[in-house]
Amino acid sequence: MPSELQSLALPHVAAMHAYTPGLQPTESGWVKLNTNECPYPPSPRAAAAIAAELSDAGEKLRLYPNPKAAPLRQLVARLHGHGLTEENVLIGNGSDDVLNLLVRVFGGPDAPTSFTLPSYSLYPVLIAIQDGRSVPVPFDRSMKLPIDALAATPARACFLTSPNAPTGIGFSNTEIAALLARFPGVLVLDETYAPFARENAVALLNSHPRLVITRSLSKAQGLAGLRVGYCLANPEVIGLLDRVRDSYNVNRLSQAGAYAALSDGGYYDAIIGKIIRTRDYWFGELTGTRGWFTYESQANFLFTEPKNVRGETGPAVAKSLYDFFFARRILVRAFPSHPLTASFLRISVGTDEEMLVVNEAIDAWLGV
Repeated sequence: MPSELQSLALPHVAAMHAYTPGLQPTESGWVKLNTNECPYPPSPRAAAAIAAELSDAGEKLRLYPNPKAAPLRQLVARLHGHGLTEENVLIGNGSDDVLNLLVRVFGGPDAPTSFTLPSYSLYPVLIAIQDGRSVPVPFDRSMKLPIDALAATPARACFLTSPNAPTGIGFSNTEIAALLARFPGVLVLDETYAPFARENAVALLNSHPRLVITRSLSKAQGLAGLRVGYCLANPEVIGLLDRVRDSYNVNRLSQAGAYAALSDGGYYDAIIGKIIRTRDYWFGELTGTRGWFTYESQANFLFTEPKNVRGETGPAVAKSLYDFFFARRILVRAFPSHPLTASFLRISVGTDEEMLVVNEAIDAWLGV
């Protein structure tokens, strides 16, 4: 029986379920590999830029930030090249903010929105907020991009994560271009994990005005706590997003920290290279040494199907290892609600020391 307050809410809001983020422990002592955060600190320039904004007794904090984050838009365009300008960029309070704006513009009760399954579980939540209709398109275990099925949907917009979450599989520009040629709506390519991938689709923007690329500074740049993301798109799309964007959606400290971080490319090239080397080493250990099926990741995590000492796999085996990790204060991510993902665990790539702790825990679970 709904309460009086719930009965006053819009029916579709009262009926929906909120997004469930990964566990965020408040006490120390955890090996936290469940939310794909960067295992290394952000550029020192980011902290220095934030400190500068706080100088003079925080005098700058009484002033609103740049409403469009214009300097950051200009920098992002310059860094990506391919003739992009400030008019091709929108900055958000994390890439989730940008995804929300895209659903506001292109989704709703009369505008279905499609996405692949499995993928980022926030998509159906954002669609539900707008009282929209979700059109999920399933992958099979091969994770081959279902171009025919995606093109056949009635969706006005389609969300595609590449590299995919939670598997880490990346899709080539050839595949993306083939989908754009078939799908008549707006294709939102969520490239949150693109810094760790072999290819990205920025080069397709000029020839495909219905392509929107979203990015995050939470993963490679280590700025998850600042909440900064952006999208690259045709200026007409950016103009539509600006109409529904909060006037000051990115605060002054976040703008300063993000600008400084993106200006320190050499620092992040080294970090990204280290994460990729660690990822590829442990991919080899899981698939070769342990014989576990693991998707070949182009992201900063590994999606692996645990095999117990009897050689068994499945949801119960994955839960057993998850619980064993948790008891040892190691956090990874489980996805038990979908048949393709239920027998897997997603392990964020941590430091070399953290990955050794994970490996030792697996040995203990197996009784090695």
